[in-house]
Amino acid sequence: MPSDHVNLTQDDALAVITLNRPEARNALSPEMLGALGRALAFCRRPEVRAVLITGSGGAFCAGADVKDFVQYLDDGGPEALSHHLRSLADTLHREVILPLRRLEKPVVAGVNGVAAGAGFSLMLACDYRVAAENARFIMAYAGIGGTPDGGSTWLLPRLVGQARAMEVYFASQPLSATRSLELGLVSQVCPSEGFGHHALEIAQRLSQGPTAAYGKAKALFDAAWDASLEAQLDAEAAAISEMAQTHDFQEGIRAFAGKRRPWFRGR
Repeated sequence: MPSDHVNLTQDDALAVITLNRPEARNALSPEMLGALGRALAFCRRPEVRAVLITGSGGAFCAGADVKDFVQYLDDGGPEALSHHLRSLADTLHREVILPLRRLEKPVVAGVNGVAAGAGFSLMLACDYRVAAENARFIMAYAGIGGTPDGGSTWLLPRLVGQARAMEVYFASQPLSATRSLELGLVSQVCPSEGFGHHALEIAQRLSQGPTAAYGKAKALFDAAWDASLEAQLDAEAAAISEMAQTHDFQEGIRAFAGKRRPWFRGR
């Protein structure tokens, strides 16, 4: 299960994953990526209906640990650094980013502080991004002469458009929570005081929703970018007819017709 640097708790149908390396602003080490991957694997369990990812100590995630990069360069030269970066990126992609996008339930990023580099990408891979007023966002890669990873070249243009995505990368400057909301990077900005409660409330609300429909809609939205209109229409028809077999859809239409609140069970 997760390690000292990745905490996992479950509150009813909500799983909360907390990056817990505050002394390094929750920078991602290989060990942390493995623990984060194990936490996401746990979240595939049917009793988990939504996930909240946040950070401890006033930071969301500062990305990878650049001090490690310097150590690899000094000890083994460019080849050692290159091998380390490839291994780190492959682990991030295989064990974290792809599982996040394939998780058939909503994932909320509770961005309580800085989200930089791979932490920025981690935030992008979540479905709903809520930020504290004091949060800061920076792609950071250009600032150290690097190219983006963590799926950000796929995810960011889908949120803000190609031109804005390139601008965010080239500038490599921090974005405020307000500016990130204007760009569409985040869905909501909440007061910094009591932010943890606000983020938890949003995630808990999603954990009580129609989980199967959320998961199917998530897959439809992701597939739409590479599909023709005809193929996407077929996929939508197949999905909604599949939903007719679920308790939540049947409950939803009965509740709507009866003018009452639906009671979803996540199935």
